Order: sequence, then C-alpha cells, then structure tokens
Amino acid sequence: MTTPADPAPHEPLHPDLLPVLERIAAALERAAPPARPVVDVTAADAFLWGPERRLIPVPRVNRVAIGLLTGIDRARDTLSENTRRFAAGLPANNALLWGARGMGKSSLVKAVHAEINAERGDALPLKLVEIHREDIEALPDLMATLRGDGHRWIVFCDDLSFDGDDTSYKSLKTALDGGIEGRPDNVLFYATSNRRHLLARDMVENERSTAINPGEAVEEKVSLSDRFGLWLGFHKCSQDEYLAMVRAYVARHGLTADPDTVRAEALEWATTRGSRSGRTAFQYIQDLAGRLGQRLA
Repeated sequence: MTTPADPAPHEPLHPDLLPVLERIAAALERAAPPARPVVDVTAADAFLWGPERRLIPVPRVNRVAIGLLTGIDRARDTLSENTRRFAAGLPANNALLWGARGMGKSSLVKAVHAEINAERGDALPLKLVEIHREDIEALPDLMATLRGDGHRWIVFCDDLSFDGDDTSYKSLKTALDGGIEGRPDNVLFYATSNRRHLLARDMVENERSTAINPGEAVEEKVSLSDRFGLWLGFHKCSQDEYLAMVRAYVARHGLTADPDTVRAEALEWATTRGSRSGRTAFQYIQDLAGRLGQRLA
C-alpha cells in the first residue's frame, strides 16, 4: 500500500518581489471603478443625474406656480393629463416640448410635477430627475438605476438638441424605445428643445447632400423625434398674452405699482429686448420689484 507523497513545501517569496506585488495591488485598486454610493430616493422628490453617474437630491426645486404660466393653456392641460395618468400607473407618452424661447417649456415640466404631487397627497410621490444634455450618453445607466424602483420617475432633459457630428442621439433613441429591455415601465422621458426634430437644419441638409441614400440618412436622424408620442408646440405670445403674464406676476408677488405705468414699462422692456415671452415678463418683474424695494414672495 502506498501513501500519497507529502506536498513539496512552498518556496518563500524573494524579498525583492514583495514591493513589486504591493505596487501591482495598489494599481489594480486605483483602476477599479469606485462603488456607487447608495442614494436614499426618499430624501427628495427631485434629483440631478450627476457626471459621476449617481442621483443627487435637490431639496428645493427652482420653479414657478403653474397658475403663473399663462398663454400656454393647451400645452399645460395636455402635459398635466399625461403626467397624471403616468403617476397613476396608466399608459402615458414621452413628451417633447418644443418651440419659442422663454415661453415656459421647462417651467411647465417642473410646475406639473409639483401639481401632481400636491394632488397625490399621501400616495407614493412622483419623482423628477434632470439629466444634462452633455450627459445624455449616460441615459442608459440612469434607466438601469431607476428600473425596478417602486416610484414612478420623469426623466427630464432641458434644451435638448444635437449638432454636427454628435452621435449621442443614438443613445437617446435606444433608451427611449429600443434595446432588448426597452424603457422601464416606471420611467417617462420629457425633453424641451427649440427645435421640433432636435437637429439643426444644416445638419439634416448635410446628411441629405452627402449620404449615398439621402432619404434614409435623413430619416435616421429625424426619426428621433418620433420616439416622443406627445409633441407640444410653444409659440411667441401676443402683446395681450405678454401683458397678462406681467399682471399675473404683479398680483402674485403683491407689487404696489400703478397699472398704467406697469403696462407702459413692460411694453418698453419687451421692445428693447426684441422679445415677448414669459421669461421677458419675469425679468421685467424682477427689475420692477428691485426699483420698488420689494422682495419677490
């Protein structure tokens, strides 16, 4: 009967190898991606998706009351209803708010979010997370982070557009409608843009003039906006609508000023800036409140 041979004893490491191994181990630790911190999604109702690809709570959202958004009644009602259905667990569409500058596109998204949560009372709140245009390629990571969470989320990108050789729009297309997993059921995407198709006109024309099959090349880029089931257009307001915005702000903030003077100054303010919009109206109100020595509530 034979017995197994005793294993040969390990040779001790040469002392000169220890520092080398320590340096290799340290280099591997530095190269490894840091563990993502666990974010308490109950800490706030609004978040930013930061460049470190993590959720950053926003305790106080910069927004205006929905009642102050005048002249956009149809867009307001449509987006509110779409968001209300989504918050209730019903089918709803991604939304693209496009059109004139300063007419309240991003303000409407934030105001509707606040309105819906106020209506829901003690029910699970609707969450809002903003992703910057520069981080749009990280959208699939954000979708993966939100997938399976018990809350319903609106992912919001303000001033979304693409220029030149930018191909990050393909990440957006995949995250919104494509890919093997598709968009999570608890996530809806809202975007604002000055462009109806999110792409500069010269970008589309360049594709048409240089592609082997111009029609298909243009279709590839323009089809991005088709991922949004809801298109809401915002157009330049009339003088009456602009003055109604000014009056609403005056009343909301309790500014004590002569109505005729306010009207004349507000029209002059818009003329010197070449624009009548909600943004222009609020800029005038800030100037007026400063001159009156009154704080905005």
